[in-house]
Amino acid sequence: MLPDIGAVFGDFTYLVSEVVFGALAFALLYRADALRRAAVTVAALYPLAYVWDWYTLTIGVFEIHLRTGVEFLGIPVEEHLFMLVVPALVVGFHETLHGED
Repeated sequence: MLPDIGAVFGDFTYLVSEVVFGALAFALLYRADALRRAAVTVAALYPLAYVWDWYTLTIGVFEIHLRTGVEFLGIPVEEHLFMLVVPALVVGFHETLHGED
């Protein structure tokens, strides 16, 4: 059984998870010397991710519990972080596995 971090972090659970995985992404990108390349990729993907996220939240595809309740540009602040962390983590793993040595 997985630990219930929601009982510990409450409304900050989603935010904490984004910070933890964001730190992992940063570490991988730093190690692979790919921070700049990842930033360009994330920036290119962000507008599409934002529209997709806004739309799916608006029509009710999913609902986010255990979040701060702070919104920015119509979506939870945690979702903005998610849209930065996920592609950064993917690029971080890719660069770590296949980048130049």
